[in-house]
Amino acid sequence: MASTNSWTLELESKVSAPRKFRACVMDWHTLAPKLAPHVIDNAHHVEGDGGIGTIRHYNCGSAVPFNTMKKKVEFLDVDKCECKYTIECDGVETSTWNIKMKPTANGGSVAKVECTSKSMQANDMMLKAKESAAEMFKSVEAYLIANPNAYN
Repeated sequence: MASTNSWTLELESKVSAPRKFRACVMDWHTLAPKLAPHVIDNAHHVEGDGGIGTIRHYNCGSAVPFNTMKKKVEFLDVDKCECKYTIECDGVETSTWNIKMKPTANGGSVAKVECTSKSMQANDMMLKAKESAAEMFKSVEAYLIANPNAYN
């Protein structure tokens, strides 16, 4: 992903891949307002059952350069801890995200996040998205370490 409208982020974690995936991907709509209210004020389910085709609506906080976001699940493999989704910001499809979480030998995990923007004009938004993604994964890790029974 060498173009200027994409980025890749790899983050190691002490938390297992399945736990981290459940918290960061499957339940982010619930955790985000609690862990990162400056990024996500609130979220609600629009359609679907949590699997492919599911759409969730997010009202964004002051840390992001848009007001609303819709996330649509395009691919999901919970057993392999992988997903792909598209994002609309303020009604405009802006990016595609691929997330894969792999186990590590020490019982932790490595998350690989790839994001591609639909617009060549979105460099500032892409940088902010990368910073927000890194913050999100770190805040979820801290939450899961502090709450060892969560998402088991």
